[in-house]
Amino acid sequence: MIASDRISAFDVVLPRTIPFKGQVLNQVAAYMLKASADICPNWLIEVPAPNAAIGRKCEPYLIEMVVRGNLSGHAWRTYASGKREICGEKLPEGLKENDFLPSPIITPSTKATVGHDEDISRNDIIGRRLVGENEYFQIERFALSLFARGNEIAAKRGLILADTKYEFGRMNGEIYLIDEIHTPDSSRYFYSEGFAERQRNNEKQKQLSKEFVREWLIANEFMGKDGQKLPEMTDEWISAITNRYIELYERIIGERFVPVKMSDEEIFQHILYSLANINPQ
Repeated sequence: MIASDRISAFDVVLPRTIPFKGQVLNQVAAYMLKASADICPNWLIEVPAPNAAIGRKCEPYLIEMVVRGNLSGHAWRTYASGKREICGEKLPEGLKENDFLPSPIITPSTKATVGHDEDISRNDIIGRRLVGENEYFQIERFALSLFARGNEIAAKRGLILADTKYEFGRMNGEIYLIDEIHTPDSSRYFYSEGFAERQRNNEKQKQLSKEFVREWLIANEFMGKDGQKLPEMTDEWISAITNRYIELYERIIGERFVPVKMSDEEIFQHILYSLANINPQ
């Protein structure tokens, strides 16, 4: 798998790439996969290049497991519209944006091959046989345990893992965690310091995630709908996005980010070498 520098929002690939984004995503994901390998098996075998990973090819389940510890993003927009239930999960009255939920909830979504992913409940997943009942409950347990581990790691770095998504697949009858985890593309992080005070004062939370890109698009009247025009991505805006990704890397990993430039041929050669020498078991 190659983690590219492309960036998407609202299921639309934006027209300009973000330098070193692929390296950040790949290396954060590898770090998090290794840090959670005791919870459930995962697909990763080796990282042969900064933006490349070699792993087991699994048959994916056609759902995404979105775990939420805070009322943010899509869940908040649903709540603010007046709804008090999302994906079969009932939400209490009186919550503000970014408040902690009474306990983490899972709000699954479909993995659409065409168009947008859609919210779906546990009952619908099982009823439509998208996942077998026993498998689904095991995936739920994995997802909640992974979320707890992610928050444990984040807390040591002064962060809160507010929400994230996990994808799972099967191979030889076993469930595997696949794709990236706990990256800025799949997760939302808040800064712990000052979080409670900002909530009390109804202030915007400082966060490390891709949500600021979505917010910028929304402010420029783009949400991926027909007829909407993508706003211009200036050099300054591209640089700002790169810096956000690097900031998250350094904060969550606890090490300085070292950008590595490799040609496609160099990456290819590293991959070939790894494939010739790894043990896939």
